[in-house]
Parts: sequence; C-alpha cells; structure tokens
Amino acid sequence: MTEPRTAPAATTDPAATTETAATAETAAPTGATASAAPAARTEATARAVTDVFQPRNVLLVGMLAIGWAAAGHWSGLPWGLLGALCAGIVPAAYIEWERGRGTWGDRHVVDRTKRAPIFFVILGSIGTGSAVMVLGHAPAGILMAMLALWVMTVGLLAVNTVWKISVDSAVASAVVALLSVVHSPWWLTAYAMTVAVCWSRVALRYHTVAQTVAGASLGAATAVAALLT
Repeated sequence: MTEPRTAPAATTDPAATTETAATAETAAPTGATASAAPAARTEATARAVTDVFQPRNVLLVGMLAIGWAAAGHWSGLPWGLLGALCAGIVPAAYIEWERGRGTWGDRHVVDRTKRAPIFFVILGSIGTGSAVMVLGHAPAGILMAMLALWVMTVGLLAVNTVWKISVDSAVASAVVALLSVVHSPWWLTAYAMTVAVCWSRVALRYHTVAQTVAGASLGAATAVAALLT
C-alpha cells in the first residue's frame, strides 16, 4: 500500500514580503500626490492672481491712467498718484499696521465683523484726497473717479454690516468701469481681469460666487455714479 504524499508546505520569502509591502506603501501616497497636484497648481495660480491684482495694485495703475486720461497729458499723473495714495495705498498701509498689531491675520480680513474700521479709513482718506483735489483744481475726471470710489465704499460698508462682499472684486470692476467712462469704452475688455479676480477669490475660498458677483456689480455701478456727477 502506497503512503499518500503530502504536498510540500509553501514557504514565504521574507525579502519578497518586505519588498511587496514597501511597494504597496509607496503606491498609495503616489496616487494621492498625483490627485492633489492639479488642486495645488490651481491654488497657486489663484494666489498669484489675487496678489498681483489686489486693490492697492489695481488702484495704483488705474488711478494713474485715469489721471492721465482726465488731463489729456502727463500733468494728470500727480493727481492720479494722489488718488491711488488715498484710495489704495493708505488703506493697505493701515491694514498692514493692524496686522502687525495682531488685529487680523492677513490683508484679506476674512472676518466680516472686523472690516468696518477699514471702510472708515478708506472713506476718510478718499474724502481728504478729494478735498485736496478741489483746492488744487484737479481735472474733473479724476475728481469724478474719487467721488465714485467714495460712493462705492459707502455701499460696501452698508452691505458688509449684514453680508460678506468681495472688496477685491469691487475694486477690480470699478477701475475698469471708470476707465471706460473717463477714457474709452475699449477699457471694458479689461473685465477679463475682473473675472480672473472673482475666480481667484472663489478658488481660494475667501468668497462665494455670489459675493464676488455682488462686489463686481457694485464696482460697475460706480460708472453710473460717475456719469451722474
């Protein structure tokens, strides 16, 4: 009688097991990294857009252009620089000063309830600059722009008391609208920049789509205010 043969027991190679485990460990993070890469690129792009086209920068370029267009030559540049100083640079400096004191974390001031002092600084600064322009007989176009920005800021302050609205979108829209009124309707093509700013604010989760659309709409309304002056 033949004794039944038993199949040899399977042996496990410790080295192979270790290699398989290491491969499995590496595969998971690689997949996660690959899926996170597009999101990281999108955020980086949005960050660059929102930093380059922040209100201070848009107002600096925009008000210089408005000053030139209002005067018809380079003599309007100093008035444009004064407008940029009062509407953009002074408020930005105030935000940085409060940021240094620890009042808020960054220039975006994401907490709506802490924004009111900024609006009051903007109103005071634009009002002071406008008074200087009146006394200095500045071109009517730059004065019109200052009045429109002052009215826009009042609107932003009023809305902000109950709902968070995008200031970056409002400024990006207002400058384009004002240039189209003071200089040429061709400036309306620059609304591509405004759309990019709105997109960046949503992509960075600082605002909703509705908040950016509301801000851009209020900014565009400054052109109406300018036309009525």
